[in-house]
Amino acid sequence: MAYYYPEACHTFNEYLLVPGYSSSECVPANVDLKTPLVKFRRGEEAPLTMNIPLVSAIMQSVSGERLAIALAQEGGVSFIFGSQSVESEAAMVERVKNHKAGFVESDSNLRPDSTLAEVVALKEKMGHSTMAVTADGTAGGVLCGIVTGRDYRVSRMDPSTPVKDFMTPFEKLVVAQEGITLKAANDVIWDHKLNSLPVIDKERRLKYLVFRKDYDSHKSNPLELLDAGKRYVVGAGINTRDYETRVPALVQAGADVLCIDSSEGFSEWQKRTLSWIRGQYGDSVKVGAGNVVDREGFRFLADCGADFVKVGIGGGSICITREQKGIGRGQATALIEVCRARDEYFEETGVYIPVCSDGGIVQDYHMTLALAMGADFLMLGRYFARFDESPTAKINMGGIYYKEYWGEGSNRARNWQRYDMGGAAKLSFEEGVDSYVPYAGTLHDNVTTSLSKVRSTMCNCGALDLPELREKAKITLVSAVSIVEGGAHDVIRKDRAAEMIK
Repeated sequence: MAYYYPEACHTFNEYLLVPGYSSSECVPANVDLKTPLVKFRRGEEAPLTMNIPLVSAIMQSVSGERLAIALAQEGGVSFIFGSQSVESEAAMVERVKNHKAGFVESDSNLRPDSTLAEVVALKEKMGHSTMAVTADGTAGGVLCGIVTGRDYRVSRMDPSTPVKDFMTPFEKLVVAQEGITLKAANDVIWDHKLNSLPVIDKERRLKYLVFRKDYDSHKSNPLELLDAGKRYVVGAGINTRDYETRVPALVQAGADVLCIDSSEGFSEWQKRTLSWIRGQYGDSVKVGAGNVVDREGFRFLADCGADFVKVGIGGGSICITREQKGIGRGQATALIEVCRARDEYFEETGVYIPVCSDGGIVQDYHMTLALAMGADFLMLGRYFARFDESPTAKINMGGIYYKEYWGEGSNRARNWQRYDMGGAAKLSFEEGVDSYVPYAGTLHDNVTTSLSKVRSTMCNCGALDLPELREKAKITLVSAVSIVEGGAHDVIRKDRAAEMIK
């Protein structure tokens, strides 16, 4: 007979934190959000620690190299998506590792014969007003000039006007030669009152752009996550099919941590993958596994050698696994059980295996709830897909900007390896949707705001770090009526009054 759980499973939206005593020391500025990324033994430090408890999902529409750099600057880790060729993923990882803080490869490029219409379209797509003009329109082409928002007026110019007619030509640019230090580049920027400085090689090919705003950004990111060589920390996704070729390439490229990207981790496929990695690299290669939703799943992956375990099946905003297959579990219930299993495992073995909560985060306060329930860090997809740095297009629909966002189980992603059950190399049916999410601006601004809320709530609970939050948190289930009571109610909000009149 099938096993029946005695209680219904729950989501984050069904819980609230109850305030605890807050001392005068409990102010957001004193809150430390450091958290282990991979397993460690009692009394030792984790080999990899993050400064904030956020990682980006292993998704085509989320984790490209731009987002990986931006998230590392904030203190988190991005997992470059694995549903691409081995060569392409390794190249992305390598570019993140080789990225020099302050030296940016141009991703908005034009040819001299490009038109004003193309400039406007590129600005709308990428969000940048400074664009390099190279002979062939590539990021590494011979530099011909620079276009900024000061060089044209859309209302007064013909859209077909070629870029060469209004760009600032190379002869009038202040440039630097490859090999210049960041300090020297910033000195040039300040001395010449520039907003950007192109860095070229001896053949005049564009190598980097150094921006005035990036100098300020670098100074304002004290939590940036760097490896021993002062390079950004970056992760990468792998699957249970081609790991024998993908893992060596990613290790060679410099990936700091790997993660098996799978919809369901309680399987022989993950055991084989982890066994092969341990056999080839021992403990030198750090790799997370998942996803699971109960104690048995956690213990299985822990015994297989996982460095962290991901929790969550069917809770993502673009995931339709539950309605397609009837499999999964409410994210809060799954997380609570797995975190208890982690603590039991630590008591028994002295090995602490971090838990990653993957999916189900809708509101910012859900982050704090997940951390209070025991998660060491959170994997977010929809949240990061909304930002400038995600790799998808920004689209204007009805005067409102959106970003594209699709699931790895959708036909668009065609990531059959993530849902592989040992069958043919194809998707039998979709487990994800293709969608849009409201555009939200820069990663820095949004992460700063979200984590400000987390720190503030932790202070309400009397906690100044994540272990203390897990120890002191008091969590209560709420009724459907309580959920309604928690928002604005029984009033006509001014920001919606005009709509009601219509």
